[in-house]
Amino acid sequence: MTKTLKLYTNGEWVDSSNPSMQNILNPANQEVIAKAPKATKEETEEAIKAAKDAFESGVWSERTPLERAEVLLQIADKMEENLDALIELEVENNGKTKREAESDATDAANTFRYYAGLLNNSSGEILETDEELQTMIVKEPMGVAGLIVPWNFPLLMSVWKIAPALAAGNSIILKPAEITPMTVVKVFELMDQTDLPKDVAHLLMGSGSIVGQTITESKDVDIVSFTGSTEVGRTIMQAATGNLKKISLELGGKSPNIIFDDADLDTAVDHALFGIFMGSGQVCSSGSRILVQEGIYDEFITKYAESAKRIKVGPGNDEASEMGAIVSEKHMESILNYIQIGKEEGARLVCGGNRIERDGMDNGFFIEPTVFADVTSDMRIVQEEIFGPVVVIQKFKDEEEAIKLANDTDFGLAGGVFSRDQQKAMRVIKKVRAGITWVNTYHLTGVQAPWGGYKQSGIGRSLGTYGLDEYQETKQINISTDPKPIQWFN
Repeated sequence: MTKTLKLYTNGEWVDSSNPSMQNILNPANQEVIAKAPKATKEETEEAIKAAKDAFESGVWSERTPLERAEVLLQIADKMEENLDALIELEVENNGKTKREAESDATDAANTFRYYAGLLNNSSGEILETDEELQTMIVKEPMGVAGLIVPWNFPLLMSVWKIAPALAAGNSIILKPAEITPMTVVKVFELMDQTDLPKDVAHLLMGSGSIVGQTITESKDVDIVSFTGSTEVGRTIMQAATGNLKKISLELGGKSPNIIFDDADLDTAVDHALFGIFMGSGQVCSSGSRILVQEGIYDEFITKYAESAKRIKVGPGNDEASEMGAIVSEKHMESILNYIQIGKEEGARLVCGGNRIERDGMDNGFFIEPTVFADVTSDMRIVQEEIFGPVVVIQKFKDEEEAIKLANDTDFGLAGGVFSRDQQKAMRVIKKVRAGITWVNTYHLTGVQAPWGGYKQSGIGRSLGTYGLDEYQETKQINISTDPKPIQWFN
């Protein structure tokens, strides 16, 4: 039986007044697994008002850091008790493999634990400014946080925003991607079983043009945190000017992975495969541009293509699957269109390039791991984010050219360098204009480290102490140690 989802507001699961519903599909077979409501503008405004009232009441915002930490730990416990359910929903709704979903679910629970730990060690500053004045620097919650999350990591990206926003003492309104709400609904069900005040967290499903725009434009929303495309990020920046609200944007990427000819070739090939084909390439930080030094260019392509062809593509719930489905038919068609563009631009298609319609994948959205070589910087497939299992390989001569090519896009989210020469690797990685970088590895990171990009890859940082700062205001309090008339005008 298809599940009918509901909105969550004021501590209750409610139907939308909008009779229109969104079919939620399993991308591995196009089965309708749920129907999701589409909240109206009025329902969004009501949720914003309720979140603001909750914030101003102090029911959450005025709790001590240790009291808030205790609730975050309760949420983490609930998530760990329900990991299997979260994993199953993530695989079914997003199409990713079970191994990827297991990693996401575990990391999500750990994110709540991490921010609870930060609250247990929270501190301010006291500055001695002069003999008669003492200055305190304190952090305060901002108010209402609008959280808009993408479809590629529905669970993890939601928690990356929910945990620090709640830790800081804010009220939240979360809008998941229209096509992947299932795990977020489960998270809110679990939060509802904790001591989190019922009117602090709200979940609104619906379109970006109505729910997202209403949240972004509202003068009662104090910060909008968005993860998604650069195009939508620009729209949010413009809409947020109404009350000059703070924005945090984690946007697109076209990240370089630089392979020098002195690199350990097998290690470089292995990490470069993981760098793009993990998550079916639907990862903002994917190493989608591989830059290979001319001395090993041909050998690298041969080894890389042979390995890419061996990747087992299949339904996420199949334990043998190494790469899952594309999230939707619309996105699959976009990727296939870019593959056609690459062919027309003159790039050499080394392997892949096709939709997979065999071995039980006939009704799903599956694409072969696709490798283009001999690309040039003026090609669209080199400059534009494809966001799928498509990688382009480009040759470079020396260190100087590698850096020039690496930085030759509008994006600056991530990048990697592979070399046995640590001094060279560090020289190069420091010149790569990106916020998340690796040396002799790719994708591996932790909740303790800040996440975000340069240039058109975004504004602000998630995770780490930086992630908590995003949802806080900084206030100075000046205290006279010897109160007396100042006599400025006497």
